Amino acid sequence: MLSALTQLLIFQLAGEVIARGLNLPLPGPVLGMLLLFLALAIRGGPGHELQTTSQNLLQHLSLLFVPAGTGIMVHLHRVADEWVALLLSLLVSTFATLVVTALAMKLCQHPTPPQGETP
Repeated sequence: MLSALTQLLIFQLAGEVIARGLNLPLPGPVLGMLLLFLALAIRGGPGHELQTTSQNLLQHLSLLFVPAGTGIMVHLHRVADEWVALLLSLLVSTFATLVVTALAMKLCQHPTPPQGETP
């Protein structure tokens, strides 16, 4: 488990170093996750230890939201001051996600030819 955690943290660190070094507008952990995905795709998937460790982390994923929830509670006055902007950004981003998902789905669908015709 320790070596799998080390692998995950190394990819996160690599992503952080690359993102900061190249001044990319992408969070380091996201870039690290992309690097991990590429490494796993090349290697043919995760090893047993990495898979087990990842599943254990995902089982306790809700614990990782505790600091964010605590931060919101500590800064609740700021949320109250900015609720209109927060609500508007939430609605716009939700709508944008729906539109992009619908367009991506439309692009990915292959129309089926009518019966009796060949494509």
